[in-house]
Amino acid sequence: MANIKQQIKRNKTNEKRRLTNASFKSSVKTAIKAVHSAVAANDKELAQTTLSYAHKKLDKGLAKGIYHANFVARHKSSLAVLVNGLEDA
Repeated sequence: MANIKQQIKRNKTNEKRRLTNASFKSSVKTAIKAVHSAVAANDKELAQTTLSYAHKKLDKGLAKGIYHANFVARHKSSLAVLVNGLEDA
């Protein structure tokens, strides 16, 4: 445990940030899973809307500094390939 006042404050802010980031990462994973489930159900319209939402969440994570640019690009690309591979129903 820290004895220095500033480090005690720093630990509090680090913990708050860790919880916020963990919550955000969880919501991104949920958005990605929604795209995968829409693709599995072969629902192109739902897949496109969930893809748009997932892209938005990934971009926001990049802007906040939670994710690295390559991570975001890799996930956006792979999700787009999945959705574009669906047949028109």
